[in-house]
Amino acid sequence: MALPEGVRRPDVVGREEWLRARKELLAEEKRLRRAQDALNARRRRLPMVRIEKEYLFEGPGGTVGLRDLFGDRSQLYVHHFMWRDEEDRGCPSCTAAAELHFTPAFLAHLQERDVTFVCVSRAPLASIESYRGERGWTFPWYSSAGGDFPYDFHVSLDERVAPVEYNYRTKEELSASGFPEEAMRGDLPGNSVFLRDGDEVFHTYSAYARGLDQLFAPYHFLDLTPYGRQEAWEDSPAGWPQRPTYAPGRLTPRPGGGECC
Repeated sequence: MALPEGVRRPDVVGREEWLRARKELLAEEKRLRRAQDALNARRRRLPMVRIEKEYLFEGPGGTVGLRDLFGDRSQLYVHHFMWRDEEDRGCPSCTAAAELHFTPAFLAHLQERDVTFVCVSRAPLASIESYRGERGWTFPWYSSAGGDFPYDFHVSLDERVAPVEYNYRTKEELSASGFPEEAMRGDLPGNSVFLRDGDEVFHTYSAYARGLDQLFAPYHFLDLTPYGRQEAWEDSPAGWPQRPTYAPGRLTPRPGGGECC
């Protein structure tokens, strides 16, 4: 199959020149890995905040509190599953992530290390159960409908409920960074992590936007290919295939593109 018209390709060189360039890049990759290890070490030393508010969720077994979501484990990973109100369905990006990662085999690795995984959406439980049944999913998924949980953790934006904040930026800071005004409402990507000690629950971590990139495995494969993710925000040579952040068919639409998030 020939490349589409107008699409350039990397320079063609001899094996020795390629090997020199590859070794230079390898040195940079190793430095990045060490930096990532150091960053992970800092994350493990991050302080935490005691949860004082009583959050309630609806699940198949009835109403439960945040402490109940842990089950018999001490750590809790919450995926804030975005919802499309106009369609009454889960968003495509969360759906893609669920199909790839929220499987019994994948979650078993977390459970083995004392981590419970759950999804939470602000949609009514009936809508969640309908969508989950349609997809054949079995992972734990709760409704926070009518509660403050998604607004307190800044994954649902609605100025009528709470001041707009996303990725640790106020509405004014988001606007100044280029974040689209139309993206400052509804659900946006995010996760939250908690620790339980007896009856006490603590918030330890939340990430948003590109902070979730490392959790979507296809990105890591694409980053190793000549054309990368083929998104407009990437720094690629002229003639490389790229499409807008909001292009139809994206598995993981990300409001605001790369830089502002």
